[in-house]
Amino acid sequence: MSALSRPLIVVVEDDEELADLICQHLEGAGMQTQRYARCAHALRFLERNFANLLLLDLNLPDSNGFQLFAELRQRDILVPTIFLTGNTIETDKVKGLEMGGDDYITKPFSYPELVARINAVLRRTEAKGDFNLTKNVRTVDQPFDFLGAKIHPERMEVEFPNGTTSPIGRKELGIIAYLNTHRHVVITRKELIHSVWGIHADVRSRSLDQYIVKVRSAFSANGLSLDCFKTVHGIGYIFEPPVPDAAS
Repeated sequence: MSALSRPLIVVVEDDEELADLICQHLEGAGMQTQRYARCAHALRFLERNFANLLLLDLNLPDSNGFQLFAELRQRDILVPTIFLTGNTIETDKVKGLEMGGDDYITKPFSYPELVARINAVLRRTEAKGDFNLTKNVRTVDQPFDFLGAKIHPERMEVEFPNGTTSPIGRKELGIIAYLNTHRHVVITRKELIHSVWGIHADVRSRSLDQYIVKVRSAFSANGLSLDCFKTVHGIGYIFEPPVPDAAS
């Protein structure tokens, strides 16, 4: 199995012997592992790196798994997560799942079962991503109106008022969708990049500008102006479309 096809599993477990055994079995099953015994260290890694799955113990020296999971969600780090604990209290299991966790495994467990559970979550996660065009747009999203044009995510097309229908790229579509849901507020460049490309994307402002130019050009070529999409110097942008007349 090539390195590119080996999913990265972040294991957060303070029992050194157990963490060693978990990593050995996961690596034997064709996965890569990254180990941490502290929530703070795992958070720092996940802020800077992509992981396919987080295997997260609940009881840790500097915090607990629920708090780390909540912090990751607040920072828009949506790594699939399996909680791991020796606690058999059902309310904790329910809490983990209600928070958005993908599974819950109680110690002691068999390693074949652990591997099977991880693979099941990875398969579900991959299936969810099948519809993704960008981080914020899916092919199953409903069409929406944008400055007089009709945006069709399911076909990756823009239907203009002059009767022209034009294809649109994934990133341009993501930018339009984000502007459509964030009107009359300042949008930072980083915010727009993270929302369309993902929080771990290494995208420069110049690349973002090039995609915005493509959006402006497509609308201009079909008689629609994006003058209401303005640059906020040193910060980012603001989208201020005209408010429809209530009488109309």
